[in-house]
Amino acid sequence: MGMNVACLDLEGVLVPEIWIAFSEASGIPELRRTTRDEPDYDKLMNWRIGILKEHGLGLKEIQDTIATVDPLPGAKEFLDELRSVTQTIIISDTFEQFAKPLMVKLGMPTLFCNTLEVAEDGTITGYKMRCEKSKLTTVRALQSCGFDTIATGDSFNDLAMIDASKAGFLFRTTDAIKQDYPQFPAYETYDELLAAFKGAL
Repeated sequence: MGMNVACLDLEGVLVPEIWIAFSEASGIPELRRTTRDEPDYDKLMNWRIGILKEHGLGLKEIQDTIATVDPLPGAKEFLDELRSVTQTIIISDTFEQFAKPLMVKLGMPTLFCNTLEVAEDGTITGYKMRCEKSKLTTVRALQSCGFDTIATGDSFNDLAMIDASKAGFLFRTTDAIKQDYPQFPAYETYDELLAAFKGAL
């Protein structure tokens, strides 16, 4: 019997989608696209960086928007309760420069994510992924250290992590993903999700 670690996606599960929030704040509708629309993350990020450059927007403008973003209603209470019963790691494809203020609002849980490359003038020039297929790779690494993982997420890039785990759940995902992956229980509320995690421990 391994020790359990809960592995949670961040955006869409605990906090709003950061790029959608920034799209609304900046009035640039193209930035609404997420991994739900473009599963190729590399393509998506390079396209986003291009749009930011085109509009002369940098890290500061995005961070100003993020400062106004709060966790989803009920997310912190859910996370506090989950962390009281099992070790919990947030595994996200976001960037530490975006996520830090949100981690403070969530009570500083452990976060594994990526890093933006930022020029001195604040222009986002690129990004560095922590590892290839970061969510799946992290879950596999935890398993190789003797942990059992229980995972949840809402998007295409969460499916491998959910599938590789001892138990895995979809949370507030799309109807299309629910239909294509009927083997994963899908939940809409934190109460249901918490009960599912507790049941899998």
